[in-house]
Amino acid sequence: MHLRKKGYILLLSLLSSISSYAHSKSLPIVDLGYELHQAFSLDQSTQAYNFSNIRYAAPPVSTLRFRPPLPPSTNRTEIQNGAVGRVCPQGEPVWSTEILIPFLESVLTGTPFNGSDDISDYPIVWPPEDARITEDCLFLDVVVPKSVFEGSEAAPVLVWFDGGGFVTGDKTEVLPTGLLERGSEIGKEFVYVAVNYRLGAFGWLSDGEGLGNAGLYDQRLALEWVKKYISLFGGDPGRVTVMGESAGGGSIVHQLAASTGVEREVPFQQAIIQSPGWYMQSVELQKSTLQDFLELLNVTSLEEARQLPSKQLITANAYQIATTSVYGTYTYGPVIDNTFITDLPSRILLDPDFKWKNIRVMTSHTINEGLTFTPPAGMNSSAFQSLIETYIPSISPETVDQIVQYWYPPVYNASTLSSETLGYSNPLERTSVFMSDAFFQCKNRYLDNVFDTSYASVFSVPPGVHAQDVAFNFWDHSQPDTELGLFNASLALTMQDYIITFLNQGFPTSAEDMAIKWKEYSKDGRVMNLGLQDIAITSDPVNSDRCRFWWNITG
Repeated sequence: MHLRKKGYILLLSLLSSISSYAHSKSLPIVDLGYELHQAFSLDQSTQAYNFSNIRYAAPPVSTLRFRPPLPPSTNRTEIQNGAVGRVCPQGEPVWSTEILIPFLESVLTGTPFNGSDDISDYPIVWPPEDARITEDCLFLDVVVPKSVFEGSEAAPVLVWFDGGGFVTGDKTEVLPTGLLERGSEIGKEFVYVAVNYRLGAFGWLSDGEGLGNAGLYDQRLALEWVKKYISLFGGDPGRVTVMGESAGGGSIVHQLAASTGVEREVPFQQAIIQSPGWYMQSVELQKSTLQDFLELLNVTSLEEARQLPSKQLITANAYQIATTSVYGTYTYGPVIDNTFITDLPSRILLDPDFKWKNIRVMTSHTINEGLTFTPPAGMNSSAFQSLIETYIPSISPETVDQIVQYWYPPVYNASTLSSETLGYSNPLERTSVFMSDAFFQCKNRYLDNVFDTSYASVFSVPPGVHAQDVAFNFWDHSQPDTELGLFNASLALTMQDYIITFLNQGFPTSAEDMAIKWKEYSKDGRVMNLGLQDIAITSDPVNSDRCRFWWNITG
């Protein structure tokens, strides 16, 4: 939950030390054809060049708002150095800024939660003033070890899509320093790319009639940029691995599910998909959200909205996201637009004729995904049915009854050793397990069953909540962070080794003491359990029967 604040602090630390990197005319320049781009810095700890804020798309403003991006125009009048940071307009729901942390603390410490779960009882929290926020935000960063940039052998490429519920975040929220240092230590260097994509209404506004998923088009154009230009930085366009967590992971699933009409080939060869999550939206909800946005702007059409000043749109977007009424949701996200995405991703990927089964994947989720998105109302057993109806409004009454009575009955037996255990011991855990299954873990389950080569893991360091594993994946052991809570440096290094070796050789290995051999999921349906003190191969903890039920409902 504190990752965004942590990432921001790390960014400030990075910026404050830039003087030690001494921006200089001696830093290399890459000719991209449409522009000349110079490295912004050489990081002394990683000996890596940072090519910051490279434009990969034309400014998505005016008549281009809410639409797929266009390639950048040619501008060779001056050398670009990426000195101006770029962050896409965003917002955060009141439930996540005001209620989530105190409620989770009460649950984890066993103390009463005395706050209100009604968002109208809290003031609107606006995003912090940030001079980098602009609609003209479709930029990416390339960080490449000097030895790779100047060498003759192309290195594998890692492309990172940030999470944030499709409404918040940016390419600098996690920094690759720790991963790059570890890659150098174990002799497996790589090129790192981090991508901005449009958020909130700017990236995901839809009308239920074909408009939508601009953010997915952004990501696809960025991936095509990598395919075309990464060799200029020492990267191998034939060895690209995409990686994302939460909304970033969900984005990758949608890129895999993209219609063949979007692009004949997926522009990557491997994927690391962590805690993929999204809420599929009905046509009615899409239209309602669009109408609410237009009313906030005091216009009646998208054509009028495209003519408004940027500040007015940015404010309306932040307000609409902040006042998201359903706890655990973010207003915006991917939709079935019948062009980029033609059906639920689960149905597309599970189709026997799915084209990309040969892509190698690593998947992961935390052991307690749903708790972060479970509202305080979930503590009351009587609220369970109404919560289901709230999160899945299009579901039939008969199916709701089936969920309540058959799939998640009020039988609190998680503490027993019986094979009949349902995985929860009280009403809150019941709701949390439902949230985990329906919107997160079951997506991992079908991914592991779809691909010919899949390496699956479960992060179980207590409390095992959503996004807790990201700090381990990007841990910088040269600057130990004392705010990580329960932590094991050897586990973090092992997890980094698994990522880095997967990039380089197509299968994860590590020489750390904690490490064990990672078996493919397809061999026997078992997963790597990443615990605080040990790592072990275990049975997949996700209920396969419940997941088959959810695959046709939540995608």
